[in-house]
Amino acid sequence: MAEKARPKRADARRNEKTLLDAAAAVFVASGVDAPVRDIAAKAGVGMGTIYRHFPTRADLIIAVYRHQVEACAEAGPYLLATSESPHVALARWIDRFVDFLVTKHGLAGVLQSDNAGFEGLHAYFLDRLVPVCTELLDAAAAAGEIRGDLKAYELMRGVGNLCVGAENDPDYDARRLVGLLIAGLRA
Repeated sequence: MAEKARPKRADARRNEKTLLDAAAAVFVASGVDAPVRDIAAKAGVGMGTIYRHFPTRADLIIAVYRHQVEACAEAGPYLLATSESPHVALARWIDRFVDFLVTKHGLAGVLQSDNAGFEGLHAYFLDRLVPVCTELLDAAAAAGEIRGDLKAYELMRGVGNLCVGAENDPDYDARRLVGLLIAGLRA
């Protein structure tokens, strides 16, 4: 009989979140090839702690990516509930989505590697974020704030295309262009 995995204790979940947040910050600053010692220093832990949680760099990259997708997914309903209008919630969520996209230094190349763990990440990304974007678009359309004929996948793909290369070009402001796109959705 297979044993059930025990849920992590609250302190273990907090420690893992601290590690993932630290790794994400280091990846943004230095790329996914940043030394593990930099991540350990940022998290205030020893390198052994990181390797205990994430035995390989691929495990760490996958965990950071999933952690950030989850944060983006969780932001949608929160923004919809707390923003002054659905259009404002959509614009704020798209800002977070842009941050997510432009801070993935080197991740695209890693995701195209032959590591089996990376294969499902794009599907995971779509499965988690398309429904959130759909909810935001539907709410803004129902409120009469935006046109109702745009699909979430189309919007996310367009935003993604506007973000390509933004991290390497100081003369290109992806956020400004994405802002124009979101403003152009107005009914």
